[in-house]
Amino acid sequence: MEIAAFGTKMYDYHKVCSDLLDDLPGRTKDVILRRFGLKEASEPETLESIGDSYQITRERVRQIEKEGLKKLSKKIKKHGEVLDSFGERIDDFGGLKREDRLVYVLGDRDYQNKNYITFLLSLGDFFDKNNENKEFFAHWLTDKQSISTAEDIIQNSYDKLKSKKKPVPIEELKSSPDYPTHKFISYLEISKDVKQGPQGLYGLKEWPEVSPRGVKDMAYITLKREGDPMHFKDVADLIGDKTNPQTVHNELIKDDRFVLVGRGIYALREWGYEEGEVKDVIGRVIERAGEPLPKDKIVEEVLKKRIVKKNTIIQNLSNKKYFKRTPDGKYTNRNNRGAE
Repeated sequence: MEIAAFGTKMYDYHKVCSDLLDDLPGRTKDVILRRFGLKEASEPETLESIGDSYQITRERVRQIEKEGLKKLSKKIKKHGEVLDSFGERIDDFGGLKREDRLVYVLGDRDYQNKNYITFLLSLGDFFDKNNENKEFFAHWLTDKQSISTAEDIIQNSYDKLKSKKKPVPIEELKSSPDYPTHKFISYLEISKDVKQGPQGLYGLKEWPEVSPRGVKDMAYITLKREGDPMHFKDVADLIGDKTNPQTVHNELIKDDRFVLVGRGIYALREWGYEEGEVKDVIGRVIERAGEPLPKDKIVEEVLKKRIVKKNTIIQNLSNKKYFKRTPDGKYTNRNNRGAE
């Protein structure tokens, strides 16, 4: 019943479970099969749904399940090597592993084994399970002290991310570079507040770079990754999945995080780009300076905020309706927004 996987041992979990359940009374076997989703192409059922089918109370179903598992806890010793291999894998991860990730690893990346593995884990008397709650995903432990370590790592990582205000590589969250990365990740991944985003960086769950929602967040991630203004068609191409360019354009133009800085070209507002006509951008540049500015300085500052030709800026600057030239050759706003 042995199968090689990842250089370790994997087992025919279906066959192991069938052997364990073979001697159970009919109804007891059926209850356990249904409770753990061990029937082909099935999912775990509730106590209530099983009770309704047998016309018994959910508490009676619980008793039947408990009695059946008690019998199996003795028989599982026959397959102790399977449970030992489970324990070794959890130990490798620091004594704690998120349930869905553990099942993925133990099942050789095949979720068809999911229910069989979860069932076998429940029979091991040296495993503990913490169910899912508001803060953590469900996880299995071989070392009860590991949850305290995990909580400290999660809190420290959360505090660092709040301070940095941007997603970071896992190395920036580790306080000790010598600490095994795979164990650090195993502790961190049980958290519902700290997540790994699509770019492989870690951040807070509410950040769009970490939990993107729809085209606009994917566009934000794309622009931030590329680091330069882009045409909306190029953004759509990089998002992939046959994203409609017009959909990208429609989303960007109404989202305050993005600024239209050229013909169809968008930038992130956080980069310092500004919307509006060129004359408006010139006016704000002079106003912020608080004094008249030379032409070259105005051109330099406007090009940081808009993608336009230099001559376009100079032509707008020559518009006497909005700007006037001082005796020393500098420019100020005609409406006196900037100092004379």
